[in-house]
Amino acid sequence: MTPTLNLIGGGHVGRVLGRLFAAHGAFQVQQVLTRSTGSAQQAVDFIGAGTAVAGAAYDQLRPAAVHMLAVGDDQIARACAALALAVPLKGSVVFHCSGALASDILQPARDAGALVASVHPIRSFADPAAVATQFSGTFCGVEGDAAALAVLTPALLAISAQPVPIDASAKTVYHAAAVFASNYLVTVLDAALRAYQAAGIPEPVARQMAHPLAAESMANVFRLGAAAALSGPIARGDMATVERQQRAVGQWDADTAALYHALVAPTVDLARRKRQK
Repeated sequence: MTPTLNLIGGGHVGRVLGRLFAAHGAFQVQQVLTRSTGSAQQAVDFIGAGTAVAGAAYDQLRPAAVHMLAVGDDQIARACAALALAVPLKGSVVFHCSGALASDILQPARDAGALVASVHPIRSFADPAAVATQFSGTFCGVEGDAAALAVLTPALLAISAQPVPIDASAKTVYHAAAVFASNYLVTVLDAALRAYQAAGIPEPVARQMAHPLAAESMANVFRLGAAAALSGPIARGDMATVERQQRAVGQWDADTAALYHALVAPTVDLARRKRQK
């Protein structure tokens, strides 16, 4: 018999996972609880299964084999506590989808007899319909009780996800990895584009100039590893050029110079690792 699942939170992540779990028969989506009747029904319509429950009506939730908390990080503890007070949880699985918080935030559910875990899909969910159709191969960082993961891992494999066990004690560092790989990468590229423009190059042309350099560097990192992919003055040991660049950038823009300076020491260390290979 397909295990039942209740979904708390009707945002993009919850909707996508709910739709995929239902479509692949991993879980039977039973109820979807969100802040309003409208958003709950929209989530149900997107998922194609379940019934809508609105507001703080946790007492309207029926017992389920699995409860998924797909709410904002700042709401997880409160939602878990409300769930534990309203619904019998003994023997069930309760998991959240945060990349920054570990499963120990679900202690109220564990105290109520549940098994707890976290599952973090490493994707951008800006377009949930597109993600739902292109989810195959998505990595998901997982941690928590072994018995909870024994239930969740087959469900993730059923939707063609790739579960990757992570150290719960390093969950925040794990999440920072995504920030480095995505958010801060954009910040560094913005600095490059602005520096090109400071040299009189129009912004559209600057993007065209930076694109092949950035794309090839990224491709080399993923093909060869970061140390082997490093090139440029620090990799060559040309610190005189680095110093001239830093002075010039400082005369142009102090904040960007601070960013440049902050990256010198880690890049020197990366160059050292390159030479040791």
